[in-house]
Amino acid sequence: MTPTQLSARVSVYGQVSPAEMTTLKTLGFTAVICNRPDGEDPGQPTAAAVRAAAEAAGLAFFCVPYDPSAPSPTMVSDFAAALQAAPAGRVLAYCRSGNRSARLWQAVGSP
Repeated sequence: MTPTQLSARVSVYGQVSPAEMTTLKTLGFTAVICNRPDGEDPGQPTAAAVRAAAEAAGLAFFCVPYDPSAPSPTMVSDFAAALQAAPAGRVLAYCRSGNRSARLWQAVGSP
């Protein structure tokens, strides 16, 4: 697992699995932000499953789904709020490929 680091605090990655939460904790992450709506692909783990594993590993978890076909008018402010609410340390945002997460990071001013 090699997330793409966008800043000292924020990295992005494609779909993560619940089993990877312990690895993220070991890599120094303190929070995970899901930017992927449930049900995009067959077999994709749900946000609830990833949340349960993240919290069991000691990571904060936030869900700000980004559906490109129906973007939410609050998604940028919701992403900014998740970054602000995340504990000090590194944050991993994920979607299918990491691109939507990177766009959200840019839209909030690249913190």
